[in-house]
Order: sequence, then structure tokens, then C-alpha cells
Amino acid sequence: MNFDYSEQQLMIQQMVEDFASKEIRPNINKWDEHQIFPVELFKKAGNLGLMGVLVPEKYGGAGLGYNEYILIIEEISKVCGAIGLSLAAHNSLCVNHILKFSSESQKQKWLPKLSSGEWIGSWGLTEPNTGSDAMRMKCVAEKDGDYWVINGSKNFITHGISSDIIVVIVRTGDLLDSHGMTAFAIERGTEGFNAGKKEDKLGMRASETAEVIFDNCRVHEENIIGKIGEGFIQSMKILDGGRISIGAMALGMAEGAMNAAINYSKEREQFGKKISKFQGISFKLADMATEIEASRLLLFKAASQILNNKKSSYFSAIAKYKASEVAVSVSNDALQVFGGYGYVKDYPVEKFYRDSKLSTIGEGTSEIQKLVISRTLLNK
Repeated sequence: MNFDYSEQQLMIQQMVEDFASKEIRPNINKWDEHQIFPVELFKKAGNLGLMGVLVPEKYGGAGLGYNEYILIIEEISKVCGAIGLSLAAHNSLCVNHILKFSSESQKQKWLPKLSSGEWIGSWGLTEPNTGSDAMRMKCVAEKDGDYWVINGSKNFITHGISSDIIVVIVRTGDLLDSHGMTAFAIERGTEGFNAGKKEDKLGMRASETAEVIFDNCRVHEENIIGKIGEGFIQSMKILDGGRISIGAMALGMAEGAMNAAINYSKEREQFGKKISKFQGISFKLADMATEIEASRLLLFKAASQILNNKKSSYFSAIAKYKASEVAVSVSNDALQVFGGYGYVKDYPVEKFYRDSKLSTIGEGTSEIQKLVISRTLLNK
């Protein structure tokens, strides 16, 4: 087992680090303060292959694997978790759903635009009254000839306003039937498909989150992804990969917060010496590094399951749970290292502190991850 990055992976890591330093870091505070979703940034990301990381080259993607994907999301999130979140949602949810379950003609139609950054994608499962309890969804599609008429809404949708296409899971059968839901791909501009309220969030403010509304939205049956009734099963498989990307995002934020704390501890003096010389500070840093490295190994274990075509739900849940909780604890400790200065926007840790909490909620709360883990253990 080789824990070293390959030469290609190191080159990818450096490329993404350079991109984040040049295109993201100078704008972080402005985007965060004014809740700006920088659409043009993702066009530039597309030019580097970052919008179709897992997509084969024949569809215009980078043709990379999950190990490289983790590296990319991690490096972006070291600088800004919100941009890491948007990149992860686009790649793992919308693009990956089309890649895994669409027909060949659908892939050829949509993947090149999404992989190039010409289009930004979104993905819809959550509803106002059905968060973790997705099987009780009320967004319904009814068949009308060759069309399906969709009514209802989805909320907390990343890129709900700015996306050019959404993959949405809606009910086409009986309530609580796991085979009663279907996935549709709906392009922006389709009549009856509208954006609703944009959420004003605690953190991740540069990543757009909004409601989407379907009001007698007529969608042709050729826009169904896979077969009728497979939507829920598809979405659960997509979330396995999505949890790896959220774990990578959390890992990056934890590293960003730790690095800021390390640098500050080497500069800040109290009682006549650098605060890094105090055991109370140095032991915090040691704990941060240990938890971060443990999270990294769990993420690559989950990635190896996917790369080897093995069931990944258990390891994806463990990796996401660990990394997201570590992001919260490390950003909290990093803020403590800064003291009062950590509480003001002149320094980066308050943003890591705000942004990191989302990782324990999005794409399955920590409690849902523990549910997945414990059910697997008890059903062995």
C-alpha cells in the first residue's frame, strides 16, 4: 500500500493551489461579506478540468479518479470552503448523477457543457418538510402523454438560481415506496421551473443556496434519468460519492484553519515568547494534525472502495462523519489559538469556524452517518 502521491497527483495539487491563490484568495472577504456567487470563477475552473473531474475525456472531462478528486476539493477548501462546496456539489451530485445513470445520448448532450464550465449544475432531493426523511417527499410528477408535469419545491439547493440544469428527484409513485421516485434532468428556461428564495446563511456564503419551484413544469420523458422508479436508489448511490467530496471539503477547511493557527502561533508573543512555545498551544496543534491525518486516511479508504468497484456506503459515511466533525473541532481550536483576534474578520479563522459547521449537516447530517454506520455493523 503506497501512501505517497504520484507525480501526476502532485502536479494537480500544485495547479489547484496556484489557481486558488490567484483566483480565490484575493476575493474571499468580498464574496463572503456580500454573499456573491462568482459564476465566472467556475468558467475558469472548467478550463482547468475542475468542473468534470471524474468525467471521461470523451465527454470533455478530466478523466481523473477519486484520489485526485479528493486532492482538488481539499486544496480549494484550504482557501475557501464555500468554493469547495460548490465545486463538490457540481461534480459529485449533478455531473456524477448524469455520468452514472444517464443514457449515452443524454451524456453526450449534457456532460461536455457541464465539464467545460459552460454550464453549472445543481441537484435536488431535499424539501422544506423532508430533510433526512427523503422518502416522504411531496414534489410530484404526473404523466401526461409523452410528458411529466411536476409540481412542488426543493430547498437548500446549491446553485438553485444560477445553475443551467438540475437533476431533481420527484415522486412518481406511492408515498414511502423506495421505487416510487424518479430522477429528471431539467434545463434552465423550461416553463414552470423557477428559482425561489436565496438563503442568507451563517457560513458558506459564496456558495449559492436557494429554493427551486416547479409549477406545472412539463418535462419530456426523454429527460428521465435511468428508469421510472429508480430515482431514490440512484440518489443514495450518488450520496456515497458525494459524502467523500464533503469529507474532502471538511479536510481542506481543517487544514486551512490549522495552518493559520500555526503561522499565528509563531508570530504572536505573550509573556516574552512566541505562543507556540507554550504547551497549551503546541499540544492543540498536535491534536489538530493527528485528527486531520486520520481524516485523510479514511477518505482515501472510502475512495479505494469506489475505485475497486466495492460497496462504499459504510466507509463513505465513516469518512464524512470523521472529517466533518474534525473540521468543526479544529476550526474551534484554531480560533482559540488566535484568542480575540480569531473573532474578527481581519483574520481567516472566523470564516473557517462559520463554514465548517455545514459539513456536519450537508449531504447527510452526522447523525445520519452514524445511522448508516451502525446499521451496517448490526446487519453483518
